[in-house]
Amino acid sequence: MILDGKAVSEKRLEILKEKIEESGLYPRLATVIVGEDPASQMYVRMKHRACERVGIGSIGIELPADATTGRVLEAVTRLNDDPDINGILVQLPLPAGLDTTRVIDAVAPGKDVDGFHPCNLGRLFSGSPVFSPCTPQGVMTILEEYKIPIAGKRAVIVGRSIDVGRPMAALLLNADATVTICHSKTENLAAEMQNADILISAIGRAKFVGPEMVKEGATVIDVGINQDEQGRLCGDVDFEAVKGRAGAITPVPGGVGPMTIATLMENTFRAAKMRTCDNNTVW
Repeated sequence: MILDGKAVSEKRLEILKEKIEESGLYPRLATVIVGEDPASQMYVRMKHRACERVGIGSIGIELPADATTGRVLEAVTRLNDDPDINGILVQLPLPAGLDTTRVIDAVAPGKDVDGFHPCNLGRLFSGSPVFSPCTPQGVMTILEEYKIPIAGKRAVIVGRSIDVGRPMAALLLNADATVTICHSKTENLAAEMQNADILISAIGRAKFVGPEMVKEGATVIDVGINQDEQGRLCGDVDFEAVKGRAGAITPVPGGVGPMTIATLMENTFRAAKMRTCDNNTVW
């Protein structure tokens, strides 16, 4: 079974558009991008297009590559103080030399629709999330939409980053999976992966995961975005080699990527609703 993230994303965005129209709210998302990295610029454009599609207003703050951490913090502070802005997204990665941790920590938790602020990560790991990081939450949505059983299943995550691997583990644990996180120091990595009912790869190595690493019938989620030797877009998983062994698998492109943006839109609407309800007790 191909887990079509693009189709799920289209469905979720249509539902979200209807909810926003019915709510009478006008959510607004602000993006902050530093420098002129082509990939980052493309991702930001995609997010603004998604905003327009569902009825979310959006503004973009663009800073030069030589901007100081202080200048980025000033931009974030202005957005924090703007009552018309519901969500703030700082496009990562920031250029070398900038203090990413200080910038992320400066975003108001109630506007942190990317889910990276320590308050939001802490609530996620405590089992009561408000805003979860968009890519891991998008993976959970795909699993739920395709009715992939999670409770009691063995989930193995390859990659321990704070934006994907660690929050992914927390979400799966909250859903009653038995979770293992693997990384560059894991011994017998292939053996760990072969035990997975749900295998999630987020390591950024093109076609690293082959069929010998996958349990027969496993659900394989590919979070990686890479280029193969011919310069073609591919994931961490050797899709053609693995798809015959997996019970379900996400493609690249068209798998997890679209769900990241859909989740960002859903988080922004949630932030707008929370502000309208003056629900500050969660912070």
